[in-house]
Amino acid sequence: MAATNIVEQVIVSAEEVVVNSGWDWFWMILIILAGFVAGKLLKVFAEKTAQKAQLEDGAFHATMLALMSRTVMFPVATLGVCLSLKLWALSAKMAVLRDDVVGVLLTIMVTYVIYQLVELMDYWMKRLTAKTDTTLDDMLVPMVRKTLRTVIVLLGLVQIAQQLSDKPITSILAGLGVGGLAVALAAQDTIKNFFGSLVIFADHPFQLGERIVVNGEDGTVEEVGMRSTRIRTLDGHLVTVPNGELANQMIRNISKRPYIKRVANITVTYDTPPEKVERAIAIIKEILDAHNEKMHPDFPARVYFNDFNAASLNILVIYWFAPPNYWDFLDFDQVFNLEVLRRFNEEGIEFAFPTQTLYLAGDPSRPLNLGERN
Repeated sequence: MAATNIVEQVIVSAEEVVVNSGWDWFWMILIILAGFVAGKLLKVFAEKTAQKAQLEDGAFHATMLALMSRTVMFPVATLGVCLSLKLWALSAKMAVLRDDVVGVLLTIMVTYVIYQLVELMDYWMKRLTAKTDTTLDDMLVPMVRKTLRTVIVLLGLVQIAQQLSDKPITSILAGLGVGGLAVALAAQDTIKNFFGSLVIFADHPFQLGERIVVNGEDGTVEEVGMRSTRIRTLDGHLVTVPNGELANQMIRNISKRPYIKRVANITVTYDTPPEKVERAIAIIKEILDAHNEKMHPDFPARVYFNDFNAASLNILVIYWFAPPNYWDFLDFDQVFNLEVLRRFNEEGIEFAFPTQTLYLAGDPSRPLNLGERN
């Protein structure tokens, strides 16, 4: 019986639709076609105008026209379909269904247009962030864009649900609140990571493109998203760190260091006379003074004869290289090392290496007094 009733309702509905005259059908089809043709013409016009504006009027005007060329087709065609549906002569029951369909289509159209208009706000935000020195706000732009579009889609779905259910919006929002609580409990880690990203944006521990060390991973920050941060390590691996964990980690921002410090121990042999040790210290100071422009102005280089090692005399060398470009630092280290090697060889100063000295009992220069046995 239920199946028979459904078939009868479908037949009655079909009869109500077919009852429209031929001219009604003609005008409905004509309006739909006119909507599609008008949308296509506006799209072509916007595309050509956008290309011209790109050359003459400026980027914002061109961006707006380019967005219009991508967006205008759907709303204009939807308006044509909705107007065509309104021309149908239907019974009161079918008219209610028709009005629901038209309402849903209009809601989808408005949601789509607002969704696309977020791109203009995205363009405006990018222009603002481009004027700042920090790159961290550049990462905030895609997050704001994604968040706005998500909110727009959710509001559109709520509006459609309200139209189809005929329930007040407060009841729907209350139901969504209960469902949202269940989702929040099931997605605690996701929410934790989201708030971790907010902490990162507020605290500014690093920027895009900077080299950081976190949790043993050393690399360059490529992207900061709503859930995680992507780091390209020095060996080429892409490491993804959840923002909830990253916000609680100790982060070493290597790109923020003002200099690169080097501590070197240059060792000479024990039979080096004091005069040559003093000469060795003077040579090292001369080399460093010759490259004084590479030293940090607040930290002059230090050279000291500071220790007697097990097999050598130790000369401690400390300098702070600036600006802190790592490859330039290695180039300077090489120049410094080669110059020390060359100058020490010219002065006859020998570098020490691990050795052992054995004293023989028959050595006349070091007699052994063993004493007499009783």
